[in-house]
Amino acid sequence: MADGRTAPTVGQMVLGMRLRDLREAAGCSFSEAAAVLSVNTTTVRRMEKAEVGLKPPYVEKLLKTYGISEEETTAFLELVDEANRPGWWQGFRDVLPPWFSLYISLEGEASLIRAYEPHCVHGLLQTADYARALMRAGFPGASEKELDRRVALRMERQELLRRKDAPRLWVLLEEQVVRRLVGGPEVMRGQLDRLVECAAMPNVTVQLLPYSSGPHPAMFGPFQLFRFEIPELPDIVYAESLSGAVYHDERRDTTVFLEALDRMGAQAAPAQRTEALLGEIRKEF
Repeated sequence: MADGRTAPTVGQMVLGMRLRDLREAAGCSFSEAAAVLSVNTTTVRRMEKAEVGLKPPYVEKLLKTYGISEEETTAFLELVDEANRPGWWQGFRDVLPPWFSLYISLEGEASLIRAYEPHCVHGLLQTADYARALMRAGFPGASEKELDRRVALRMERQELLRRKDAPRLWVLLEEQVVRRLVGGPEVMRGQLDRLVECAAMPNVTVQLLPYSSGPHPAMFGPFQLFRFEIPELPDIVYAESLSGAVYHDERRDTTVFLEALDRMGAQAAPAQRTEALLGEIRKEF
């Protein structure tokens, strides 16, 4: 997947894949589909990869070419209209990098989120005070108003854990994450309390990787793996850097991350010990 661009919604990704499947089932080549729209083949390829928005007139012409019935076409176009609507996070475009928009869309549609965090508490588990302290360090030139917006976005994201159809969240944290002083002792005590509360939620698992667990396969940087109940969507891995992000969706790539998570989960302290371990560390602040 490309990064550094305006991100598609999950709905656009799914519909792009469906257009690809319908084209292939109809035995239609990229050149033939492009000729119907009077565009080049690159445009059709980008539509199927959700790298451009889905224009209803284009979609309608393609579906007719692929032999789709009028009734099915009407239903498909309704899905296109829904997928093209901006997500709630677009209201935060002033503080939201384009490459992170896709992350929030994936996060909101995932049935399972597995994450490895070597540096800080996962965003879905942070308190507002902890998040503000992190962002003040990460964006040293930001005004208080901008920090307010960034924190508000992070807190809004956390609402998905309380949804009726909330995803399963399984987070692996390095021990240094809960020992690193962020925002002062009071902030850290509040953050550790928050982690204990979250770990008690039925859809959340938090495991610590103690120093004594030794090296493991993912000692490179943080990443997240998203899994979906939507048949068309494969597992997708998100890996972030200082200037952007990479999204992996090829099975040969995502399998490597999945195996690393499984191995780390076996090395980490059992989830049943998380509350006790956090309680001991909390005494140090």
